[in-house]
Formats: sequence, C-alpha cells, structure tokens
Amino acid sequence: MREFFAKLFQDKFARISFFTLVVLYLIILFANFIAPYSSSYSNRDKAYAPPSKVYTIDEKGKLSRPYTYNYIREFEPTLMQTIYKQDRSQKYYLKLLPKVGGKRHLFGVQDGGELYLLGTDINGRDVFSRLLFGGRISMTVGFLALLIVFPIGLLYGGISGYFGGIVDTLMMRFAEAVMAIPSFYLLIILAAILPTGMTSVQRFGLIVVILALIGWAGFARVVRGMVLSIKNEDFVSAAKTIGASNLRIILKHILPQTTSYVIIAMTLSIPSYILAESGLSFLGLGIQQPDASWGNMLKEAQEFTNIFYRPWLLTPGILIFIAVLSFNLLGDVIRDILDPKSQKRI
Repeated sequence: MREFFAKLFQDKFARISFFTLVVLYLIILFANFIAPYSSSYSNRDKAYAPPSKVYTIDEKGKLSRPYTYNYIREFEPTLMQTIYKQDRSQKYYLKLLPKVGGKRHLFGVQDGGELYLLGTDINGRDVFSRLLFGGRISMTVGFLALLIVFPIGLLYGGISGYFGGIVDTLMMRFAEAVMAIPSFYLLIILAAILPTGMTSVQRFGLIVVILALIGWAGFARVVRGMVLSIKNEDFVSAAKTIGASNLRIILKHILPQTTSYVIIAMTLSIPSYILAESGLSFLGLGIQQPDASWGNMLKEAQEFTNIFYRPWLLTPGILIFIAVLSFNLLGDVIRDILDPKSQKRI
C-alpha cells in the first residue's frame, strides 16, 4: 500500500487531483459548519444579488478587521433593470465561529449584515452555501451507484465466465440486450415518470438505482473475459480437487484476482455518474428545488442574460468540471500503476 501511494504521488497531476478531491469531500462533509447559511435560507428581497465585497482596508487606508456592506436593491429606469448598490452607511464585520440559529458556523457576519460570497440565485438563496449542500448529492451519487453496480457485475460476470457453455451464452446475450438500451434516454423516461409527490431523498435513491441497473452489464462483460482466463489456473484446479464449491471458488479464488481492474474501473466510472446526475437535474428530471444539487443549480445559468450579467451562477459547472477532471486524472494514473503491462513505464 505504501509503495502504491508512493508511485501515485510521483505524478504531479495525480497528486493535485487527489488532494483536490480530498478537499472537496471534506468541505461537503462539514457543509453544515462551513456554510454561512442553512440549506433552507432564502431572502426574496435580494434575488440575484452580486457577491459581497469583503474589505480589509478602511477609509483611512489602515488595516482593518474584514468587513462588508449590505446591498440596496434599486430599479434603474434608464436600464430598465434592477441594480444593487452598497449601503456604505453601516459596516458589518466578519466573525469567526458565530452562533446562528443555535448552531456554530465557521464564519459569518454581524447581526443585521448579509454575506454572499458567491452572490444569490433567483430566490435570494446564498449560492456558496447551496454549493456545499448540493455537493453532497453530486459527489456521492457515483459511490452509491457503485455499491450496486460492482457486486452485480462481479457476480454476474464471474458466474458466466466460470460455467461457460450455454449458461455463458444466455447470460451474455441478456447483458448485451441491457447494453443496447440507450442509457441517457432511458434515464430521461424513467425520471420523467417518477411520481411528482416524491421527496428529493426518494427521487435521489431511485436515480441511483436507475443509474446502477443500466451500468452493470458492460462491467460484467469485462469481468467475464477475465474469469475465462483465470479459471484455468492451477490454484483453481487445486480448489476443485479439495472439494470447494463452485460459488466458493468464484468468490474466494477467482474474483479477488480481478481486484486491480475493479479499482481502476470504479475510479473511472464515478465521473460518468456525476455527469449523469448533473444532466438529469439540469433537465429538471433529477433532484428538484428547493433541494440543491450542482445540476439543478447550473440550470439557472442557461439563460443568456445570466451568463453575462450573473457569472457567479456558473460556479456549479466549474465544480463539476474540477471533480470530473480530478477523478479522470487520478483514474488514469491508478490504471498505469495497477496494470501489469504499464509497470515498466513507471
């Protein structure tokens, strides 16, 4: 294990990706503590408020405690739009570990002050806080789906490859039929017919199951191919000789030999699940408002005016890009380390 991590951290991009993902998961794990507002916070009077400006220099040019100003919402008749101006009549100083609603937060602002690090959305909800809470869904959907995909794929592919013959033929034809289903369109259909009265937690669980049930077949085919070559090894013949059952041979002797591939496949599969959930939520078929996910948050940025005048709404897309890129870079390096054919290049 120590040698594995030593090789992993030799690659600069893998090292950066690893620590990036660690930071992301730590942030979403402690979202309740880090986020300055709760997941249900909303201030309709501050819809589309720009990010708060934090100052550390006062009017006299001297170093000061970090402070900010509240925004005043006004209608500009010339531009025919709502604008925000800073109310410089009152400073609001930032505070560490303030107590808000009976809970401690990492940082906040004095009573009466408003702090929007990444602005607000159309409902006056703090984008920064929602990014942290939304990340819990977007960053965990892949792992939850893998808990279903890989046990099914391993067992299905292991049984098919081990027994061979008519069993292998029938099982693989069924797997190919599942693979032939256009997955994204199936996701849209299944998500669209879900009952409207479902909670976001229930909808999230069903989306995970749907993603998993259409993703196991391709993995099972690869495992089956590996089992076909492994089952003729001497240690498998020895296990048969001592009277081990077929199920024990598959679970205890053959499938553990596929560990390297499983680790690689898991790392490289997570980004696709993140993108699938984000795509469904972006289309309005995944996690529903007011619950947050990076996909449904990004939906607000599809409007032309928001892209140009409210660029802070694009931050969920940036985080999706960073997370997916980090998983892909990390997966590529893990593949190079664990793949015997690439050991000589490391």
